[in-house]
Amino acid sequence: MSRITNIIKLREFRTFIFLILLFVVVGFINSDYLSLQNIDKSLKSSLLYIVLAVGMTFVLLTGNLDISVGGTLGLSAAVSGTILRDGGSVFTAAIAAILIGVVIGLINGFGVIKLKISSFIMTLAILSITRVVQVIYTDGKWVENIPANIKELSNIDIFGINVLTFIVIVGVVFVQVYLSKSRKGRYYNAIGDNVDGAISLGIPVNRYIAYSFVISGICASLAGLIFVSQIGFVSTNAGAGIELTVIAACVLGGVSLVGGIGTVVGAALGAIILTSINSALVYMKVPAFWNDTISGSLLIIIVVVDALLAFNTNKKAKKLRLNARVLQKEA
Repeated sequence: MSRITNIIKLREFRTFIFLILLFVVVGFINSDYLSLQNIDKSLKSSLLYIVLAVGMTFVLLTGNLDISVGGTLGLSAAVSGTILRDGGSVFTAAIAAILIGVVIGLINGFGVIKLKISSFIMTLAILSITRVVQVIYTDGKWVENIPANIKELSNIDIFGINVLTFIVIVGVVFVQVYLSKSRKGRYYNAIGDNVDGAISLGIPVNRYIAYSFVISGICASLAGLIFVSQIGFVSTNAGAGIELTVIAACVLGGVSLVGGIGTVVGAALGAIILTSINSALVYMKVPAFWNDTISGSLLIIIVVVDALLAFNTNKKAKKLRLNARVLQKEA
């Protein structure tokens, strides 16, 4: 019984229930929304956001932000798309994209750790720079005429299961196990929870903060590859504004903006919810320009609710500590 109670208390469980309620409520309005075809389509559409959310979770756990993911995605997609268009192999395109993510992650880490620049300011500046680099690289033109077989890669099914979806889900589970079960994986939570405490325990804080930015950069690059395979072309504004959606997905899934709390499973569920909301708007015939408004509003609501819950938790803990001191004096 206590195990069930503990599961119900999990933020990830509540997020999952919210996802089911979303489908049920919208399904009452338009039954087509509950079709297996739409559920499969929503899951495939969310893969890109899930990969971005996994990388963002590492950064958020350390108490930092990575606003540059949209720019990294766009630049990686443009470079890998160009390589594929010009006859290069998928392997070469993947290596090039990942290297871009690693370099951008190292630059972000260097700015935050060595130059002591706020992660928000540092990654915002890198976002702007990568946007300009992308425009210069593509000469302001879209990357088109990518071979059709590249787009088919994202639609490969084995025994009725989409291969890309399977890989992403396995990846999320693997990262979740690493973060929750391994000693080094728990360093990220420890750094975001209490930096001074982490230092006193001998955790190489700066190194793991750098790791988090590199991981976020690599995830953004992989998302760029998914973008190329799913869309089939790369516009000059590919990935624009996606950082807000990714941060909202992480927070919706229970990842704290101040660090130390959260899981990649929750962030992935948050990404699926936000993608499903976009899909729901289509089925409810709501204009697409409401998407960003809803994402922003959700982010504000969730942050306020999180802050209130944290305030109540701290208040209860303070009261318990006070009662313990009174009882100690009376004894």
